[in-house]
Amino acid sequence: MRLGSGTFAACCVVIEVLGVALFLRGFFPAPVCSFSETEHQTESPAPEPSAGAISNWTELPRPLFRKVVIMLIDALRDDFVFGSKGVKFMPYTTYLVEKGSSHSFVAEAKPPTVTMPRIKALMTGGLPGFIDVVRNLNSPALLEDNVITRAKAAGKRIIFYGDETWVKLFPKHFVEYDGTTSFFVSDYTEVDDNVTRHLDKVLKRRDWDVLILHYLGLDHIGHVSGPNSPLVGRKLSEMDSVLMKIHTSLLSEERETLLPNLLVLCGDHGMSEAGGHGASSVEEVNTALILISSAFERKPGDIRHPKYIQQTDLAATLSIGLGLPIPKSSIGSLIFPVVEGKPMREQLRFLHLNTVQLSKLLQENVPSYEKEPGFEQFKVSERLHGNWIRLYLEENNSEVLSNLGSKVRRQYLEALRTLSLSLSRQAAQYDIYSMAVGAVLVLEVLALLLPSLPRALTGKAELDVPLLSPASSLLFYLLLLALAALHVAVCTSTDSPCYLCSLPWLTAGGVLVLVSTLLCAVVSALAELLASGKRLRKNPPQSSSGWSGLDLLISLGTVGHALSLGASSFVEQEHQTWYFLVNTLCLALCHETYRHCFLGHDCARQRCPHAGEEFDWVAVAPQAKSTGPDVWELDRASKHPSPLEALRGPERWMVLVSPWVILTCCRLLRSLNQTGVQWAHRPDLGHWLTSSDHKAELSVLAAVSLIMIFVLVQKRCSLASKVAMAFGLLGIYCYRVAVGNLLFPWQQNNKGISKGITEARFVYVFVLGVLFTGTKDLLKSQIPATDFAVKTVGLWEIHSGFVLLAALLLRPHRLPVLVLGLAIQAVMARFVWTPLRHDAAQVAAMHYWFGQAFFYFQGNSNSIATVDISAGFVGLDAYAEVPAVLLTTLATYTGPVLWASHLLNFLTSEAGSGSALSHACFCYALICSLPVSAYIILVTSLRYHLFIWSVFSPKLLYEGMHLLITAAVCVFFTAMDQTNAKS
Repeated sequence: MRLGSGTFAACCVVIEVLGVALFLRGFFPAPVCSFSETEHQTESPAPEPSAGAISNWTELPRPLFRKVVIMLIDALRDDFVFGSKGVKFMPYTTYLVEKGSSHSFVAEAKPPTVTMPRIKALMTGGLPGFIDVVRNLNSPALLEDNVITRAKAAGKRIIFYGDETWVKLFPKHFVEYDGTTSFFVSDYTEVDDNVTRHLDKVLKRRDWDVLILHYLGLDHIGHVSGPNSPLVGRKLSEMDSVLMKIHTSLLSEERETLLPNLLVLCGDHGMSEAGGHGASSVEEVNTALILISSAFERKPGDIRHPKYIQQTDLAATLSIGLGLPIPKSSIGSLIFPVVEGKPMREQLRFLHLNTVQLSKLLQENVPSYEKEPGFEQFKVSERLHGNWIRLYLEENNSEVLSNLGSKVRRQYLEALRTLSLSLSRQAAQYDIYSMAVGAVLVLEVLALLLPSLPRALTGKAELDVPLLSPASSLLFYLLLLALAALHVAVCTSTDSPCYLCSLPWLTAGGVLVLVSTLLCAVVSALAELLASGKRLRKNPPQSSSGWSGLDLLISLGTVGHALSLGASSFVEQEHQTWYFLVNTLCLALCHETYRHCFLGHDCARQRCPHAGEEFDWVAVAPQAKSTGPDVWELDRASKHPSPLEALRGPERWMVLVSPWVILTCCRLLRSLNQTGVQWAHRPDLGHWLTSSDHKAELSVLAAVSLIMIFVLVQKRCSLASKVAMAFGLLGIYCYRVAVGNLLFPWQQNNKGISKGITEARFVYVFVLGVLFTGTKDLLKSQIPATDFAVKTVGLWEIHSGFVLLAALLLRPHRLPVLVLGLAIQAVMARFVWTPLRHDAAQVAAMHYWFGQAFFYFQGNSNSIATVDISAGFVGLDAYAEVPAVLLTTLATYTGPVLWASHLLNFLTSEAGSGSALSHACFCYALICSLPVSAYIILVTSLRYHLFIWSVFSPKLLYEGMHLLITAAVCVFFTAMDQTNAKS
């Protein structure tokens, strides 16, 4: 089957996307859970242990609290309460922590530190799977056993106000609720006012048992302005006044009741120094947790420092406090200070119920549970507890009874700690079968791409792909039969859940057919490659082009980067790898330029090291009436001077200086946004610009940047697009002024700050106008009689539309990244790629490298916390899932997307060969596939690594998204290549 190399590469990348998706589905494990959760309503609680005596305590203990109020402040970092900010802005809370009837804790949240998984952890006591970071955008109903479901089944009346994620997780559980969207991050006022406005009315009522309040304003401030914003202090003061109102109301109500009430102040996750969350830094995982109740008596001079606990411990504690069974999937331990003031028998009863629940969960998830230290400690604790019960029933007051009770309590607490740790380790239950099939698909694609490299980069850019022969070969049917037998054996023998086994037989069969076909194609390709190698050894070619220094650098850099991903430090600081590679690339270009200029090296053409034909750049401009690149005059004879030799005066000096100019730009960009996982908190120029004291400087920089964007982009646009670009860039500045990021020259303060919806939509109109004009020109170019220049203008206008949209979505202090990126593209297109006549594969590789580097120049990292979700709500007055996801993705991957778009424009307008786009597409696919394949192998081998969830897993998601973008790029390149062939 004969395919163009671009079409072949696009198909390979699409298949690779499917393989990575299957691998991710198997890699992100299902959480530890109980397999008998549907029976929780009829199961009786474990009776009190007995040794030679009959205990009459076979029911659940009575509730410790009459009412429970959970006040959850999103992104409440521990130092916001226990640090200097808490002392300054939360005086009432600080008083309760230091002198009031309360217990204070630093609750450690496990990654991913995003809202939906954290709510699940708080209410189920379990560890949600890492894949929940993706489901966070659209939370499904929670089916696991949890505190809310238990409370509803027990007849508790629950009221909720706040983040609508709770309503999605617990549908029909609340007798009254008012949900607000959690993703509209530019709103940090109304989103909390909508919660507080219900307080006065609901606190006066007596018809509820549990009240849950989820405040989102602090989290939104962090996303927009960071943890050091002056808005943080005001929001903490607001939360402090709300807490005081709730606490005083609960205290006044206790005078008429026998049981005390409980007020829980907590956060779901913390906040990084950049304002985001999702990863595993100390600032993101450490949250404040304060339990406030008159039951927690404090003697004068009793100083209680915050203790460290796990966030999952809250579910067991709330269940005990409400007199409910502990959720079966909970791996948390009872927060013992809550019951410390109760009689010894009640303390031991609470601890026994918790250890019984953990031991049952251990039995269901660990086959060799009897050998676990925690289980052995539990059995010892039960025997000692039975002895204490017997002694208690015989003699109620004695020193022996007290000492034995203290010993049993210590033994239970140690058993709880050990059991919880054992269950936490069981969280990594991988779907090995789905992982293996996905990895095989990815590796098969790479094995097809590598042998095809020499032929894919030839002048015709066509391949004989052995896809039809497997359908009639014996090997194909034998492989398919073997894989089908393996599939049946795995699906019928395993007890753990398997995604591939849960698919319909037709779908699973299609996957097996695809695996078999690709494997046969790989075998055929390798056999043909070996045969070609033998022919070459018998008849060596008369002349062959060797590897240039640039080719060697690109190859070694790509392979070295792929191998570096096996170390956690290189993943955390991957930006340093790309900075080093692009800097080295600039030095190599400098060396190449000087060699051509001063040593008289023949630079008439550069051969692709794997190609049989030369790929040359255009020596003369196309005529005004030319219909496409095929009529361009190609430089195929030495009589035509090379572009480098034709340059004289300032332009020749610019060719010599351009690599150093690019190096200088890259060094400036490194200082603008500190990134990486370990050092993102260190001060940089971006922090200085975003501080409230330097708003005037930021305004000047943003204005200059927007002007430079217009200058760099408008040259190749039509008049209509130039006007739209000008008004769009002006609208961007007005939008940033409206949201309070920038100032007008005549503006002295931040009065009149709004959401900027009108201004942003004003910009969207011009973005759509530019994209529409470009698309119109692109369609017009398909008419045979149309000038080829119309097509190049249309493509450039589409590129300009993406630039305008990126300028709107990026924060003002990151606009210089966009400006310098456009400047580097212009310099390299005019003074590097064209004069030095780099072939399409080399140009594509350089675009890919710079796209990756600019991903980090923006301030991104391999931590989920650096994703700026506020970009997804620019111009939206309500949460809309599809636009929010698309805008957030474009804002995050601005660098790779714009460099890929520029590659398409450059090759279309400059290349003298119709196969340029196919060459670039194949090279792009291969460079992206190599690190993805290597990383899947490395992650599989390191799946029990200490940092697998905090470091390697987020990077795996980023690699999957990079591959998806590459697939889209390759498909678009192939479509354009097919259009060129037809025209």
